[in-house]
Amino acid sequence: MAKPLTDQEKRKQISVRGLAGLENVADLKTNFNRHLHFTLVKDRNVATKRDYYFALANTVRDHLVGRWIRTQQHYYEKDPKRVYYLSLEFYMGRTLQNTMVNLALENACDEATYQLGLDMEELQDMEEDAGLGNGGLGRLAACFLDSMASLGLAAYGYGIRYEFGIFNQKIVSGWQVEEADDWLRYGNPWEKARPEYMRPVHFYGRVEYTDEGVKWVDTQVVLALPYDTPVPGYRNNIVNTMRLWSAKAPCDFNLKDFNVGGYIQAVLDRNLAENISRVLYPNDNFFEGKELRLKQEYFVVAATLQDIIRRFKASKFGSTDFVRLDLSTLPDKVAIQLNDTHPALAIPELMRILVDTEKLSWEKAWDIVVRTCAYTNHTVLPEALERWPIDLFKTLLPRHLDIIYEINRRHLERISKLYPGDNDRLRRMSLIEEGDAKKINMAHLCIVGSHAVNGVARIHSEIIKKTVFKDFYEADPQKFQNKTNGITPRRWLVMCNPGLAEAIAERIGEDYICDLDQLKGLLNFVDDDVFIRDVAKVKQENKMKFAAYLEEHYKVKINPSSLFDVQVKRIHEYKRQLLNCLHIITLYNQDSLRNISPCFQAAPGYHTAKMIIKLITSIGDVVNNDPVVGDNLKVIFLENYRVTLAEKVIPAADLSEQISTAGTEASGTGNMKFMLNGALTIGTMDGANVEMAEEAGEENLFIFGMRVEDVEALDKKGYDALSYYNRIPELKEAMDQISGGSFSPNQPDLFKDLVNLLMHHDRFKVFADYEDYISCQEKVNALYKNPKEWTKKVIRNIAGCGKFSSDRTISQYAKEIWGVEPSLEKIAAPDDLQ
Repeated sequence: MAKPLTDQEKRKQISVRGLAGLENVADLKTNFNRHLHFTLVKDRNVATKRDYYFALANTVRDHLVGRWIRTQQHYYEKDPKRVYYLSLEFYMGRTLQNTMVNLALENACDEATYQLGLDMEELQDMEEDAGLGNGGLGRLAACFLDSMASLGLAAYGYGIRYEFGIFNQKIVSGWQVEEADDWLRYGNPWEKARPEYMRPVHFYGRVEYTDEGVKWVDTQVVLALPYDTPVPGYRNNIVNTMRLWSAKAPCDFNLKDFNVGGYIQAVLDRNLAENISRVLYPNDNFFEGKELRLKQEYFVVAATLQDIIRRFKASKFGSTDFVRLDLSTLPDKVAIQLNDTHPALAIPELMRILVDTEKLSWEKAWDIVVRTCAYTNHTVLPEALERWPIDLFKTLLPRHLDIIYEINRRHLERISKLYPGDNDRLRRMSLIEEGDAKKINMAHLCIVGSHAVNGVARIHSEIIKKTVFKDFYEADPQKFQNKTNGITPRRWLVMCNPGLAEAIAERIGEDYICDLDQLKGLLNFVDDDVFIRDVAKVKQENKMKFAAYLEEHYKVKINPSSLFDVQVKRIHEYKRQLLNCLHIITLYNQDSLRNISPCFQAAPGYHTAKMIIKLITSIGDVVNNDPVVGDNLKVIFLENYRVTLAEKVIPAADLSEQISTAGTEASGTGNMKFMLNGALTIGTMDGANVEMAEEAGEENLFIFGMRVEDVEALDKKGYDALSYYNRIPELKEAMDQISGGSFSPNQPDLFKDLVNLLMHHDRFKVFADYEDYISCQEKVNALYKNPKEWTKKVIRNIAGCGKFSSDRTISQYAKEIWGVEPSLEKIAAPDDLQ
């Protein structure tokens, strides 16, 4: 079998026309050597691979800095409305290659490193992933930053610079083990500390009501130190900023007040303050209240709002003089987008600033807050919605508790006028939930304090209006919108799948990279034998390369001609990895030909998720070592899944599993990445799958299972798992194998909790969709045996991807929520200026 081409070799063959830019090679080599000289420690003459990586990263960064400064000057000259995207997660992955693609430097850097006797792919592999997110939420934020820069929006991402990102996952004897992700241990060449913009953040203390107004006093102060990372747009010379805050203890203890022991302890206690930015909370889709998490949420909000108001008041680039003192025009110049409820405290914090510090009336301040803030909801699962105990607020943020009580009082007053005598509605709509311990419902706070509330796929936005936020929709229907998620085609096609990007560019030109709707032009080539062959060839090369990667890293040999069936999801009951497991066992019992790769982490405290991982790995142990099965079926759990691994997996996948129970997945974005990279989808009518089926044609996806209305009807009737178990022989056989110890012979009852869950407590109705899922998988197998027809469906899917660009999503946010106009105009590069 011929060895597959590396992406580096492929780039030497192809152009993706605009990626050439080879005239810079000599300059790049000079700058590289200069950086290498200053990177090396004086007493070390031999450079390591990491030294070479840093030299290359700094060489590429040089091309960013002038554009970065020029962009900020441009914004101060034009004074546009600025967008502030607040998110507790930014799952950025690696930066080097993405920057080279967006600045059209990739081929020049490739040639320069080649001439220097270096391998650029090896250097890129030295970069640590910036894994400051758990999954979809943080990766969406990263795609949005790319699109905001590419569309010329004056936009800023604000979050936390976690010292430790999403944990490194190891699988030991089939069990997940977590290790700390020390991603900063070698330094980060892409960030710049900005101590001149350090801001104080207050906690604890008490509230004083005085003649001069309300004061929050006797607080503990933590300093927020900003680190800026450049975010380049695609070939438009615009470089926006992601500003992440790091917690620092103030140096305000006085030595004379301490004996030696007290001084030492005081220095050691600084760690308590700095713990705020120490680690990313690993749970997503499950809310677990902890004081440190609430501190993180307030920390990012308080520091960011100080920054926003400072920038609003200043007018000139680099100016410290405040020229805007009237904050009544804040909504005309500032849009704040809350990515889920994590930054919800922006609402009471902005009220505190406007009322207590700026001395505005409550009514005026509230009008400003509502017109400035907007909220994106990402989940309908009740266990994922944030509810903070009142007692915790009373201790940590006493002034904000007072403000939330007042917001709630006025809100309920309005609702009681709209619906007189409806006390049950008042209880349902209150920001304060009564119960054993009173709690603040952060989603309710976000809705009341925002002028726009959006879901992230059309079906999801309808569900929140009809169910979880029905009362709020009835009171304020004009607030509710839909903004279907999208992905950036720069990282998720041009960068991770250059062969496919080039095959497309040869047919329709390369402008589609900034206007993904142009992919519709591929419909003209559905019956073109040469294009069909090219698309199939790219997929096969990607599969061969990924098979080589698996053999090297997992010691598993797989057949690149077999169907690559991939489920990439956080492990969660609603995403139904267990349905996939049942299908694998059914296939095993039938002896079929395919490779199945489930992957992703379980939150460390989530017992069921860890058991699901153990089941997957146990099934893999049996299947992969069965000599009768041989190469016909392999099951691989890809450990430590992150952005960089996704960039390898997604281009190689044939089949994308999107099998959540209808009505539970808000949108999904992995589904879009697979679709754009030439995988077909097997999925339920859930999240963005619905719109994907519309865009590509439902006949070009493998749709199965209950629709939302079917799930609702089954809920009313009562879901009886045993009836399916007793009726379907293949299902009964698979379940009996799990419960009987076929996959855990040394511990026959190892999976009894999972069996009990599926048989008696399954909210997500795995058995109800099993039969249709298996039947749909048989259709997949049948079509895969006809490569030409399979590839035609692939082309129709790629042609239908235009809607799922994050450029489209951000354009809609800009026009319909933020009140700004996107633009594809370039600004002058620094070296173009006279």
